[in-house]
Amino acid sequence: MTPAFLRDPLAHFLLAGAAIWGIFALVGEPVDPASRTIELTRERQAGIALGFERMMGRPPTDAEMDAAIARWVREEVLYREALRLGLDQGDAVVRRRLATKMDELAGAEAEFAPVAETTLGSWFHAHQERFSDGGRYTFTQAYYPDEETLHVALDGGGPPGGHATALPRKMVDATYAEIAAVFGSDFAAAVAKAKRPGELQTESGYGFHLVDLERREAGRIPPLSEIRDRVEADWRSATAAARRERAYALLREAYSVEVE
Repeated sequence: MTPAFLRDPLAHFLLAGAAIWGIFALVGEPVDPASRTIELTRERQAGIALGFERMMGRPPTDAEMDAAIARWVREEVLYREALRLGLDQGDAVVRRRLATKMDELAGAEAEFAPVAETTLGSWFHAHQERFSDGGRYTFTQAYYPDEETLHVALDGGGPPGGHATALPRKMVDATYAEIAAVFGSDFAAAVAKAKRPGELQTESGYGFHLVDLERREAGRIPPLSEIRDRVEADWRSATAAARRERAYALLREAYSVEVE
């Protein structure tokens, strides 16, 4: 029977992309450590120029382009020599870099593909609280490392004030952005969506929380036309992250983990 992950189009994309990436490695061209010829194509030069522009906010001058190419050639020489010596084997930094490249591969389409206005409109409508201008929230939160301990506490079997953590116990007149910076966007969205002060349960990247929303001051939500770029950036970021998590879940199905 074919594993479930192999029946998903995203898995096909990842596996095909990984194969292509493995062939073309980090530089977009076949990498043969034994070869002493380095070919700098027009496509690669355009990529170097684009990388400079993204970092500096402007196109490179001729001198800056020459320097960027020289740096790329230096990296390519050292990269090939490292492969010749087998330095890529058993290296934790290389391992993390390869894992990162696979993550990037899964989210690449969402980061660069054109987005339909209807898609942005739907995203904006569903997440308006993220774009509120001036909204303020006052709340206290009790932290629990997992959902089970939260439920135990709700049944009266755990610490009512939650477990000790470095997260702030209370935030006063905090904006959505300030809450998201501390607890993450999902937590902030849950607080912002609360219709009235009171108790709510939500999750963050740290664990689970019991939140008592004491006061909220609604802010103005600008029309989509005023903040289109901001909404698009938010959609791309969230969609890419979701695709990376889905891709990992699909690929994870193909592996069994044995812990001694």
